[in-house]
Amino acid sequence: MTKKLKNLEDLFEYELKDLYSAERQLIQALPKMAKEAHNATLKEAFESHLEETKGQKERLDRVFALLNIKHGNTKCLAMEGLIEEGKDLIDENATPEVKDAGLIAAAQKIEHYEISGYGTVVHYAEKLGHKEIHQLLSETLNEEKKADTKLNDLAKKSVNQKAMA
Repeated sequence: MTKKLKNLEDLFEYELKDLYSAERQLIQALPKMAKEAHNATLKEAFESHLEETKGQKERLDRVFALLNIKHGNTKCLAMEGLIEEGKDLIDENATPEVKDAGLIAAAQKIEHYEISGYGTVVHYAEKLGHKEIHQLLSETLNEEKKADTKLNDLAKKSVNQKAMA
């Protein structure tokens, strides 16, 4: 059993550990998503976000060092479920165009989860007076929002149209 969460600082650490697990799982999943993508721009978006995600994990490593805590063995069950849904979609018998649209939908669910999680810890960092950590986490939050926008634009301007055919 983990320690009791007694205050916002404890909850902040708990949420950071969850996000760390989520990023680690995503680093494993993104290459598979890129491999399954048929649209070249989508494939590139997944590959680009993989590198960005590795940087986000490194940023979290710095946050843990600043707080003098370990990331532990927490497993983000939400990310595990979102990735599993993406795997299920990959296994579906779908045309390449429909599969790409589905991959974008799966990726956006992941991005929305991360936006929610990082939005929370950014707020906690601010409340707790962790200025440098707030800045690091805000950088990641902004990257997640940009990734979501990029996927949304790709879906609306190209992929979804091709999936309708």
